[in-house]
Amino acid sequence: MSPSKEAPKAKASKAPRKGHGFRRKMVGKVIKAKMMKTVVVECVTSTRDALYGKYVRNRTRYKAHDETNQYKVGDEVEIQEHSPISRDKRFIVVRLVKKFVEE
Repeated sequence: MSPSKEAPKAKASKAPRKGHGFRRKMVGKVIKAKMMKTVVVECVTSTRDALYGKYVRNRTRYKAHDETNQYKVGDEVEIQEHSPISRDKRFIVVRLVKKFVEE
């Protein structure tokens, strides 16, 4: 082949970057908000007992990242899984579901 008819160089095409995988979302109630940029959210789930068939309530507490310190005790929030932020925090607060109203 002559130098003028060389094969075209392969362009460095950027492959579409693959996003993160499935991230769980849960709704829970803020039970502690005394740490800086962190809230403790309690999520309550109901599961059916295998033997007796009765529905049992399970509660799990998660530490979630609250960047602006805007969520207070009693607020109902939605949290989402995130890459580890600290030793205990693996969730971030996504949105406020219901504001706590003291009567």
